[in-house]
Amino acid sequence: VLPCIIISKRQKEHPMFAASLHQLRRASKLFVPMASKASQSGFKFDASIAIPKQNFEYFLVLDFEATCQEGPKIFPQEIIEFPVLKVNAQTLATEATFHKYVQPRVHKELTSFCTKLTGIIQEMVDNQPHLEEVLQDFHNWMQQEGLLDQSTASAFVTCGDWDLNVMLPSQCAHFGIPLPLYMTRWINIKRVFSDVMGRYPRQDLMEMLRLLNLAHQGRHHSGIDDVRNIANILGELVIRGAAPSITGEFRPRPGQFKEQAGSS
Repeated sequence: VLPCIIISKRQKEHPMFAASLHQLRRASKLFVPMASKASQSGFKFDASIAIPKQNFEYFLVLDFEATCQEGPKIFPQEIIEFPVLKVNAQTLATEATFHKYVQPRVHKELTSFCTKLTGIIQEMVDNQPHLEEVLQDFHNWMQQEGLLDQSTASAFVTCGDWDLNVMLPSQCAHFGIPLPLYMTRWINIKRVFSDVMGRYPRQDLMEMLRLLNLAHQGRHHSGIDDVRNIANILGELVIRGAAPSITGEFRPRPGQFKEQAGSS
């Protein structure tokens, strides 16, 4: 029979409670109810944990997958999977999901390397909408979820800077697609991890999961599975005291894009 630990309401409200609880869990493997991890829909909120005051109401966890090949980089590289989770910053619960596969225009046939890496097969992108249509669908989803309201503060969260600093801008510029201005600022989860853990993750997602003692879910480099794992990392970092702020911004050069889309 495991021993019990009685924690008073007053103790729970103490600012050192959350940090002490993490130390206790790792030292003795005794568990006290807290925000639970490792569900496909993200964290499940437990009112016994005091979430630090956040800078945003919602986190939009995003992770693109794109055309690729072994050896030289494909040009132009095109997005083939577009997943985003809407995560409540105070409950850490995933409230909504946007997920679309995208048909590439130039390299229409996926390479065997790409399929092996991402798990995306040809049938998953054939007859799917092109990026400009998916961006319009995403804009409509953002409106339906109230994320374009000026009174709602939200921020994209990515694993690195590539998704919104390189991939989306480069594809939009190449095909003359308007770049949504609300997709030009983001939080790099690796920077948040570094602030909390005191070391920068060199091996991206898998290293962060391992060092946070979180189980990996699904398939690595599947966009929808990656955003779920990133959301779990984000939730754990928030519980450990993180209040993420914007870490990156893409600034278009004059004339780089045919047209700039607004944020509403």
